[in-house]
Amino acid sequence: MAKQKKSKNTGNTICLNKRARYEYHIEEKLEAGLCLTGWEVKSLREGRGQLVDSYVIFKDNEAWLVGAHITPLIQASTHYVTEPRRDRKLLLHHRQISHFIEATEAKGYTSVALSLYWKDGKVKCEIALVKGKKLHDKRETEKNRDWDRQKQRIMSNAN
Repeated sequence: MAKQKKSKNTGNTICLNKRARYEYHIEEKLEAGLCLTGWEVKSLREGRGQLVDSYVIFKDNEAWLVGAHITPLIQASTHYVTEPRRDRKLLLHHRQISHFIEATEAKGYTSVALSLYWKDGKVKCEIALVKGKKLHDKRETEKNRDWDRQKQRIMSNAN
C-alpha cells in the first residue's frame, strides 16, 4: 500500500502574521516582491514559512524583511548552508521605499509584514505601515470579534 502524500498548500496564501493585526492599527498596505533562494521557494511551496516576529527595516535605501522564518526541507537543502532566519531583500520602487522611510522616521509608524502569498508563480509579501494599539484598543477589538461570532451564531440558529 502506497503512502498518501501530504496535501500541499492549494491556496494563494503561504502564511499570515495574525499577531500584527492584533497588536497594531494598520494604516497603509503595500505589495512587495521577495528575493529568495531555491530551497526557500521549495519550502514555501510546502507551507513552511512563519512571519510571527518579523518586521521590515530600511537601510541604504533598500527594504529588508527581518525575522521571517523559513524552515528548510531536508531533501531540498542537503548541499546548501541554510539559514532559516536570514534577512531577505524586499523588492519595491524607490518612491515607495522613500515614502515608507519618511513615515517610519517622522510620523512614528512601524513597518511590518502581514502575509506571504503566491502571485503569478512568484512569492509576494504584503507589508504595512502600522501604529501600536493601546491595551484598551486590544480589548475593544476582542469585544468586537466576540460580538461578531455571537451574531453569526444567532443568525445561523434563526434559519
